[in-house]
Amino acid sequence: MTDYERIAAAITFIVDQVNHQPTLQEIAAHSHLSPFHFQRLFSRWAGVTPKRFLQVLTLERAKQLLNESKSLLEVSDTLGLSSGSRLYDHFVQLEAVTPGEYKMAGAGLKIEYAVHDTPFGPAFIATTPRGICSFAFLERGKVAEHLSGLQQEWPHAQLRENRLPTLAVIKAMFDEEKSSDRPVSLHVSGTNFQVSVWKALLRIPPAAVVSYSQVATAIGRPGSARAVGLAVGANPVAFLIPCHRVIQQSGKLGGYHWGLTRKQAIHAWESARYG
Repeated sequence: MTDYERIAAAITFIVDQVNHQPTLQEIAAHSHLSPFHFQRLFSRWAGVTPKRFLQVLTLERAKQLLNESKSLLEVSDTLGLSSGSRLYDHFVQLEAVTPGEYKMAGAGLKIEYAVHDTPFGPAFIATTPRGICSFAFLERGKVAEHLSGLQQEWPHAQLRENRLPTLAVIKAMFDEEKSSDRPVSLHVSGTNFQVSVWKALLRIPPAAVVSYSQVATAIGRPGSARAVGLAVGANPVAFLIPCHRVIQQSGKLGGYHWGLTRKQAIHAWESARYG
């Protein structure tokens, strides 16, 4: 069992027992570890103690974040780019696939892919010369499924496994000491509406949350919260396009394509580093 799998099981237990507010001893026993070793593992992985993680999960905290969240269009005025919470769209730049590229269906395009370990389990990454075109957290045995999806999207492209180009992206995403000074580029395919939603998500700073209706308002389409939800669900690049930062107006986390436990883990991880 990997550290993420062990921590994910602990997170599921904590979430199920959140109203009971389980003690460190109870959580450690569920994980089949001593309280000392469990706290050490959890804190090393998440950057916070289990007790702090319980606070992160509370509904009241989520409601407070929603109430405090500024308009997405005003975020750049409230953040210093040199701070730990630097504006996210200065770190990730999104470039949409052009109609001509879409029509070519990948003809002459080389796509390199790899699977890397991350704090949230293994992830499948694919890149074109213009940027990351796919990033998905993996369940066991799902690599072939993602390769098949990539081939269907770009039937005429040449696919080649190559870990080196994507290793730098992993370090930039998850390792603060080795993060790149240059923005990470994304090369994604979507409708104009989807792309506008994804670009709006890039403006949500780490450890912040917004509602679907707030995203709809930010892109000039108030009342389209349901359509925004569909665009969020179609996000082709997990984590880098931070769809995990969009939650329900009630303060509940809502769904997540890669699993609610992983969404909760990412929220705790970001809160420890940027909150």
